[in-house]
Amino acid sequence: MRFADRVVWITGASSGIGEALARAFAREGARLILSSRRPEELERVRGTCARPEQHVVVPLDLCRPADFPAALERVLAACSRVDILVNNGGVSQRALAAETAPEVERALMEVNYFGAVGLTKTMLPAMRARRSGHIVVVSSVMGYLGTPGRSTYAAAKHALHGYFDSLRAEVWRENIKVTLVCPGYVKTAVSANALDAWGERHAVTDATHEHGIAPEKCARAIVNAVARGREEATFGMGGPEVFAIYLKRWVPWLVSRVVRRMRLATK
Repeated sequence: MRFADRVVWITGASSGIGEALARAFAREGARLILSSRRPEELERVRGTCARPEQHVVVPLDLCRPADFPAALERVLAACSRVDILVNNGGVSQRALAAETAPEVERALMEVNYFGAVGLTKTMLPAMRARRSGHIVVVSSVMGYLGTPGRSTYAAAKHALHGYFDSLRAEVWRENIKVTLVCPGYVKTAVSANALDAWGERHAVTDATHEHGIAPEKCARAIVNAVARGREEATFGMGGPEVFAIYLKRWVPWLVSRVVRRMRLATK
């Protein structure tokens, strides 16, 4: 088992990719710290993992950074260290830029960007003291390009890339790794749970996500990328959402022409 006796802290662990990651890391021998805003769901997930008695539930709201130090204290009291921090918690968007309320944009940035940055900075001193650690950031294809209805979500994912690329260059001498993973469409409730222009739940599962890869397949790809120490990993259905990343790099004008014809799914 590749992660035997390693301690892995996963945010957004109560559903979707985070839930699948919990089971995948547990199968590989890891001891888990499971965090999200929903303790009942975290307990459910813990019960589905191998060796559930070894795992710890630590509820956490990524919009409340003042709670991060206390959460870390609970984690260290239970496990003494964190080997791998998986910043997976987040929320998507389904709203046109011109119509999105400023407070919704701030909320999206708080969860998707500042939450990951804040928890990482809370965790980082302990990793630096041990001169060991691995920070994993679940980004998205939206970290490379933007599409209609995702303006602030894409901005947050782009920001994660800039921040964690810089952090990687700063901490590598201390044996701390940083891995950015960028899934394409995954069959989760991410689109249904996305925020609309007024901060309400979108409540529609997009066809792209309905036909996306299974969360379990996504989790396996992420675990493999972490095990190999990859700096970045992109994967999906093998369809246009991943291929567009490479097109964006070499023929951005073509991607722009395709993206401008996309339509925002509405209720």
